[in-house]
Amino acid sequence: MSLKDQITEDMKTAMRAKDSERLGTIRLLLAALKQKEVDERVVLDDAAVVAIVDKLIKQRKDSIEAFQKAERKDLADKEAAELVVLQAYLPARLSAEEVTAEVKAIVAELGASGPGDMGKVMGAVKARLAGKADMGQVSAAVKAALAA
Repeated sequence: MSLKDQITEDMKTAMRAKDSERLGTIRLLLAALKQKEVDERVVLDDAAVVAIVDKLIKQRKDSIEAFQKAERKDLADKEAAELVVLQAYLPARLSAEEVTAEVKAIVAELGASGPGDMGKVMGAVKARLAGKADMGQVSAAVKAALAA
């Protein structure tokens, strides 16, 4: 079963259980998936679905931070609940040590050195680690590997 099919099944389950908060988040996710399919006239595979879930999670984290600064605990709590639902659709993430090891291996493969090669390394890293690691963490690891 593809990830998109799993999300659709979870929506049906949430409807039956009358879990309105979970249902709302899943519908939001499905709307984002459908929008991407319509805009680009493609059928999304699991990697593309994970990329969209990642994007939505990043938006939620940014919103939580903004709401906490504005002292809007009610809105921050709502975003945090959505964040929990969305994180269930991500594959297991790599640990910091695993990310660092992968980045070092890619830097060695490409023969990259210095900050000037950051773009080349990030392109290769994104292709290999997309959906498996937090890209903020990956970027920091690439900077550290190129600075060494």
